[in-house]
Amino acid sequence: MELSPRAFAVWRRNFLVWKKLALPSILGNLADPMIYLFGLGYGLGGLLPQVGGTSYIAFLAAGTVCASTMNAASFEALYSAFSRLHVQKTWEAIMNAPVSLDDVVAGELLWAATKATLSGAAILLVMALLGFAHGAQALWVLPLIFLTGLVFAALGLCVSAVAPSYDFFMYYFTLFITPMTLLSGVFFPLEQLPAAFQVAAQALPLTHAVALARPLLLGQAPPMIWPHVALLAAITAIAFVGALALARRRLLK
Repeated sequence: MELSPRAFAVWRRNFLVWKKLALPSILGNLADPMIYLFGLGYGLGGLLPQVGGTSYIAFLAAGTVCASTMNAASFEALYSAFSRLHVQKTWEAIMNAPVSLDDVVAGELLWAATKATLSGAAILLVMALLGFAHGAQALWVLPLIFLTGLVFAALGLCVSAVAPSYDFFMYYFTLFITPMTLLSGVFFPLEQLPAAFQVAAQALPLTHAVALARPLLLGQAPPMIWPHVALLAAITAIAFVGALALARRRLLK
């Protein structure tokens, strides 16, 4: 692995391109989760008793922040990164400078996580204004958002490195992202699932992000913080190494 500070130059390049359309990008990432939050939170929530000791919309808020961060990181690491890798050949152009492929992949990882953090922070701000974030503990959701962005950026880069076309990403979303959203405690407590699904859910990174975010937004200390953080960090590290190997096989063969 040949990482260097040049990875931040790749990050900066992507940031400068994105900055031209920053406001529409953030507003676009806000629209979908807000529709789900208000539609399900107030619509379905009006038919439900308290869930997990709080109102359903407050319960849903934490899941919405984590799921939106996952989607923002995934879209950036898939569609945008794939455009730079395969369509625009930006990665190859950057590598003509004294920048290694490892630095390019690391820069893409950091940028996707940063963009997801900006989107997640905007959603968190809306939650706070609406009264769904309680106490100073809610501020710890910000580093959690960044870590969640890193996880799904690394996983997305693995898929981008092997994708032949944009259509390939539908398999990833249909077979991985969508089932994980339903199994990770975003919309309902994990206890509602059959026992086998509860066990399977523990292997999904979104489960651990939601398990940390929900107590924090409610002003509580999450139980078993470090096992959740360690698992998210381990998945990030393994997926990043995998993304490097797959990118080398694609571009340096």
